[in-house]
Amino acid sequence: VDLLGVLAYTELVAFERLAADAALAPSISDEAALAFMATAEIRHFTRLVERLSDLGVDPWEAMAPFQEPLAEFHSQTAPSDWLESLVKAYVGDGIATDFYREVASLLDDDSRSLVLEVCSDTGHANFAVATVRAAIVADPRLSGRLALWGRRLVGEAMQQAQRVAAERDGLSSLLVGDVDRAGFGLAGLGEMFNRLTEAHTQRMATLGLQA
Repeated sequence: VDLLGVLAYTELVAFERLAADAALAPSISDEAALAFMATAEIRHFTRLVERLSDLGVDPWEAMAPFQEPLAEFHSQTAPSDWLESLVKAYVGDGIATDFYREVASLLDDDSRSLVLEVCSDTGHANFAVATVRAAIVADPRLSGRLALWGRRLVGEAMQQAQRVAAERDGLSSLLVGDVDRAGFGLAGLGEMFNRLTEAHTQRMATLGLQA
């Protein structure tokens, strides 16, 4: 329930953020592209709310504990321009998506299928990569600033993820495991975070940036 709750709220915030970022778009086509992606995020949010309801859980109560940490993350990582917003969407959302996919392996079949479904790419990845790489080719000086921004994003994301996992008993027992459930274990959890870091490094390289 904790995992579905945080994922649902993440999708809701992603919708709101994409809609806001569309206002920064330099062209109507870019604005429309983000609007379509926002529509996909709200569909994912609806699916998760339905799943929580099917489990007999109040979806709004399930999401409530994650409102503050996610708000703090986005407050600490507010982009200053269009390119920073794209890097944040690609890098920041990518870290979160990798985490949810990893944890999906610990879930029941129905929940696992839903998590993998809502973590599917909405088209933002290819759009962000193409736009950022083109901007760097046009002005190579952007590379250093955007690389620094990407490092800041991963640091904040990892910090918030560890905070949420530590504060929520449900997530902690899911990740580490307990007498009723097999989780990753402490060693496996460390390996998972290493995989997240490696995936982040690859994403930065895809953008043409140093991790």
